[in-house]
Amino acid sequence: MIRVAIIGFGKIAADQHLPAIAADPRFELVAIATPAGDPDIGVPWYSDAAELLAAMDGVADAIAICTPPSARHDFARDALLAGFDVLLEKPPTTTLGELDALEALARERGRVLYTAWHSQFAPGVAPAAALLADAAIDSLHISWREDVRKWHPGQEWIWNAGGFGVFDTGINALSILSRIAPMPLLVREATLSVPENRQAPIAATIDFIGGDWRAEFDWRFDAGEEWIIHIVTRDGRRIELRDGGARLTVDGVDEALDEDSEYPQIYDRFATLIGARASEVDREPLRIAADAFMVARRESVAAFD
Repeated sequence: MIRVAIIGFGKIAADQHLPAIAADPRFELVAIATPAGDPDIGVPWYSDAAELLAAMDGVADAIAICTPPSARHDFARDALLAGFDVLLEKPPTTTLGELDALEALARERGRVLYTAWHSQFAPGVAPAAALLADAAIDSLHISWREDVRKWHPGQEWIWNAGGFGVFDTGINALSILSRIAPMPLLVREATLSVPENRQAPIAATIDFIGGDWRAEFDWRFDAGEEWIIHIVTRDGRRIELRDGGARLTVDGVDEALDEDSEYPQIYDRFATLIGARASEVDREPLRIAADAFMVARRESVAAFD
């Protein structure tokens, strides 16, 4: 049995991590740390992560860190130093340097570090990767649009420097793309649309080296959700992932897919890594986002409240 505690208990932890842990007989939830108050889910609650880590000696084996990104490095470092294996929600850290430091620390301490990119486990991703394994890509278009008020209500941290803004969502598309593309994705140019009263972008575009390859992210979309990756190969095949990877079409025809089970698969992978005493650190989605921020032209747009 892998005894796991969660640091950070917002919507994703409550809606996704909690049921995934409960459904996997290899895991047992033993504690929660969140300053938001006791969630009353039948396990000990701590208002402070340091208190939880101190109390988990001999009680927990692993820590899942589900806080906002800016806090993840420090909590993960402390958990690794305290002797725990660590699962990091996406994006795992705010910088590549932080992630590299954690990977080195996990190696030094003999602990497991796992970067859990949940969208890579969407049902259509593995089949799309297989279809594209030997393909030459002619065009690639990402349209990742949603209403920030619906999906991130009251989450002020996402607008701060280091909060990622629209990339908190768009990095899901980048995580899928980095898994299915048969070559590394290199950023040619980007544009960040930043509200005049905020530090992080509300919309962004990325153009990649290689031809007609573009990603568009937008949080001002109020007509539902549009999470689409459309690829045309050099031989004319049209491959499209829709609904964040839950649906795959090839030349306009829907492919039969397994049931959506992103977070159960995350914990299945985490259990496998713990059993093998092996880390899995995928930095590529964060690298692409960091490259976009590095070269981006910034434009000021209307204030957002």
